[in-house]
Amino acid sequence: MPDRVATYSVVARVVSQTGRCNAGHKVGDEFVCGHETPEGICIWAYQAIFPFVAMFRYGGSLPWKEGADRVTLVCPDPVNKVCFEVRRGEKVV
Repeated sequence: MPDRVATYSVVARVVSQTGRCNAGHKVGDEFVCGHETPEGICIWAYQAIFPFVAMFRYGGSLPWKEGADRVTLVCPDPVNKVCFEVRRGEKVV
């Protein structure tokens, strides 16, 4: 049996919002990102942040930000922008 891969906790937090978010996201909303889509998060926004969630979850990093454990991303709605900070937390094994 292969060794279990270490994983990290990942949280996405709304840091800014303009216009009217149809999902109702507001500054300060937080979503714990685990094995499933977090309850209450807009699926379009989650699709935009998911590659970074997966990367941080399995210990990856951003090649343009040495040692970075967080990134700021925007949902794909160009009129009603919701900006998320995705950050890696503690190792959860």
